[in-house]
Amino acid sequence: MLFNSFSFLFLYLPVVLAGYFVLLRWRPAWIAGWLALASLFFYGYADTRYLPLLLGSILFNYWCARHRRLLVFGVVVNLALLAYYKYANFFLPGPGWDIILPVGISFFTFTQIAYLVDCHRGGNGEYRLVHYTLFVSYFPHLIAGPVLHHKEMMPQFDRPARLDMADVAIGLSIFVVGLAKKVLLADPISVLVGPVFTPHAQPQWLEAWIGTLGYTFQLYFDFSGYSDMAIGLSRLFGVRLPLNFDSPYKAANISDFWRRWHMSLSRFLRDYLYVPLGGNRHGPLCRYRNLMLTMLLGGLWHGAGWTFVAWGALHGAYLVIQHGWQALTRASAPRWWGRWLTLLAVMVAWVVFRAPDLATAGEVLQGLAGANGVSLPRGLSGLAPQLAALGWHPAFDGIRWIDAGGPALPTLLVAMVLAFYAPNTQQLFGLSMRWTPAVWRSAVTATVFLCCLFNMNKVSEFLYFQF
Repeated sequence: MLFNSFSFLFLYLPVVLAGYFVLLRWRPAWIAGWLALASLFFYGYADTRYLPLLLGSILFNYWCARHRRLLVFGVVVNLALLAYYKYANFFLPGPGWDIILPVGISFFTFTQIAYLVDCHRGGNGEYRLVHYTLFVSYFPHLIAGPVLHHKEMMPQFDRPARLDMADVAIGLSIFVVGLAKKVLLADPISVLVGPVFTPHAQPQWLEAWIGTLGYTFQLYFDFSGYSDMAIGLSRLFGVRLPLNFDSPYKAANISDFWRRWHMSLSRFLRDYLYVPLGGNRHGPLCRYRNLMLTMLLGGLWHGAGWTFVAWGALHGAYLVIQHGWQALTRASAPRWWGRWLTLLAVMVAWVVFRAPDLATAGEVLQGLAGANGVSLPRGLSGLAPQLAALGWHPAFDGIRWIDAGGPALPTLLVAMVLAFYAPNTQQLFGLSMRWTPAVWRSAVTATVFLCCLFNMNKVSEFLYFQF
């Protein structure tokens, strides 16, 4: 079930909220159980085949947490299960290994690995099965994150539930912001991306740049939109999820980018991979090695493919170069061009991330450099007035993908402006989510929501569902 579907908005969510409000008044102790059942139904709605996998994972890790001598064994089993579903097709190709990836397995596996490791380090575990089930399967985050930490979430599930209309107003507002990012920005831009990353497309200079810029901002608004929707939905129940994005394309360097992009995953990789590897405690060479290993494994976490390995290697190399440069010069790059250099490096890496294979990635990168030709696509050379007015029309005799994607170009320009100049969700609502009601805010939110509904004629999955 998708957040951007009518069945979720007008059937599932109202039923879950109604049950929550009824239990809040009559049986507050049952709320955790209600939300856990609703979350399991949410996961099994599209495909019940993998619901037993989620339940088995929850029961197994709950059992391991109660028997601390088995915690290392539990981590190994979690990693083995993740490796089987995500990497068997990659490392053992063949007709007998056509394995379908369960949705959300990376997120609920990493969430439980962090929980087991913290228990092994001496942290307090959650020994009530219902609360632990809710922590792992909580539907706002289950499919595509954020990656939750039990120290942040368990106290919120454990405290007495209460009805706070400010939470409802804030939650709905944040949800609408995320829905707009997905429906009004990310989805329209997608038509500019697919044809450029088709194998053997060999895009020319303008095509390659439009497709690369399109994916850069499609991925951001798609994934940050999901994260905003998850945060907003959770706030309806008085639960605060961690922030996951903080204007990443404004980053001054690659380290800053990873402090702003997919923040919950960055924190996980730092605390449970980079630091245990040794971090920066044993000299610069070990630090560079640990950075490279962390990013390589972070790339593999996204999927089993050489493109993800190369993407992780690129970001590892970026981090090594950045820290090496700072160690040599004792200075950071000036912010005004450091931001542009960082964005360019990130875009180059996104090409590899998006491409179906390394050969296609090479073709797109050649196109960015002009190696595939720099002439305007056929049909555009005489359209300067129309381009200036953004008045592209499908009847023009341009190449097919430009014709289909012409109306999306204004959306891409709007997305770029918003990414660089508009406040992100964190800035819009404040770190403490302070929010004061006003008629104009309600009117804007309602208008944006109606615009989203009118544009939900085609339901599309979120990009991070495949990871």
